[in-house]
Amino acid sequence: MSGSISFSTIPADLRVPLFWAEFDNSRAGPSTVTQRALLIGQKTVAATPAELTYVPTADQVADLCGAGSQIARMMAAWRANDPVGEVWILPVADAGAGVKATKTITVTGPATAAGTIALYVAGALVTVAVAAADAATAIATAIAAAVTANPTLPVTASAASAVVTLTAKNAGTCGNDIDVRHSYYGRAGGEALPAGVGLTIAAGVAGSGDPDLTTLAAMLADEPFDFIVMPWATSTALTAFDTLMNDSAGRWSYAKQIYGHVWTSARGTSGALLTLGGGRNGQHVSVLGVNESPSCPAVWAAAAAAASAVALKADPARPLQTLSIYGVLAPPTGKRFTLTEQQSLLSSGIALAAFGPDGSASILRMVTTYRINKWGMADQSYLDVETLFTLMAVIRRLKGTVTQKFARSKLADDGTRFGPGQPIVTPSSFKAELVAHYAIMEAEGLVEDADGFAEATIVLRNLNDTSRLDVLYAPNLINGLRVLAVLAQFRS
Repeated sequence: MSGSISFSTIPADLRVPLFWAEFDNSRAGPSTVTQRALLIGQKTVAATPAELTYVPTADQVADLCGAGSQIARMMAAWRANDPVGEVWILPVADAGAGVKATKTITVTGPATAAGTIALYVAGALVTVAVAAADAATAIATAIAAAVTANPTLPVTASAASAVVTLTAKNAGTCGNDIDVRHSYYGRAGGEALPAGVGLTIAAGVAGSGDPDLTTLAAMLADEPFDFIVMPWATSTALTAFDTLMNDSAGRWSYAKQIYGHVWTSARGTSGALLTLGGGRNGQHVSVLGVNESPSCPAVWAAAAAAASAVALKADPARPLQTLSIYGVLAPPTGKRFTLTEQQSLLSSGIALAAFGPDGSASILRMVTTYRINKWGMADQSYLDVETLFTLMAVIRRLKGTVTQKFARSKLADDGTRFGPGQPIVTPSSFKAELVAHYAIMEAEGLVEDADGFAEATIVLRNLNDTSRLDVLYAPNLINGLRVLAVLAQFRS
């Protein structure tokens, strides 16, 4: 057999003896993609620039962006669930005209017995020792001092007479979601107010004015992040991130191919969350709904996203249900969503957590806000986050194979007679490569029905551009076991 092998660098007219070698990695196989996370949140240190920064630990984020800042608490929540993943931050400043929310604690007394106040601020325990006969003013001063002594809290504290005022460290609507309560675990958990002491907690000034997100795309540029967490569940913020991620010109478009997914969280009753979900319809954003949890929504978003990230990186097609979420406190018993509410919320594009009798939290189902197609009809195609990440894995593997093996190939019609060793691809040989690659992904549990894929996938040489292959790629994504329905048809 005669012919010629196509070399990339060794010239065909080389005359100098003897041994020459070049290397070709086109059959070496693609490398693993590093899936990075990005936390976007508000800082309290003015000098810290609003730019993408790699900061590996929660302590470093607190030093850089301010202890107790929104972004610092998000990082702490992430690391409670993912201790090793690569995490970047984008710290943003408070809005110039932003207003900081306040809460007040009015103390009544005096104490008729010694005891300890178990105060919870944004889910963090603050213990305040109370002596017998302590006056209300003394107790208020002690509460303010105890809050001030913990710099990781999202508030500052001051006391005047018998009233403690807690002021959010960050301006904007985030401060309205800072929960303040006492005795979360109740008497069964050893928490109760000392005898004679009363605490009345009330909302003060409402926080308003969130950061401007109009330059969001410019700040992220085309840096790849598969897991993006943002703390605002307002219509303005959700729309900005829908635009950032969209399939036409955003990070999921053919021109960018960056992909990724956005997590956020919202606090509210089932009615409020149903309204929120009913106004959204984007497959690239998940909103985790919580109600009456002491932990802030920003912390919930970071913790749930981190728990999801660990599992999705290991296997993007495996359901996230039952994965533990650490670093958050569950709503009290009686404030958790019922089965009927869960069904309605999940159908409205609101992701949910589940809670154990011990207060432990886990993922119930991580849905996206996508509900209907362009004609307003119900559409489940992008219901679950796992679908998006499986698509990402399939397309990235396909891209890796194509760019690795066919980066400098020539294209010919089927039936062309060319010698062995020629880097020539035809529509049929390329389809054979696709089918072989699909079989590998089927063995890895990402897709199913290889025969159906081979039948449905079409590879054609473009009629108008003979240097272009057009592919109708038809993967059948593997499904997660979501529901098991049993008819117990017993006999007697």
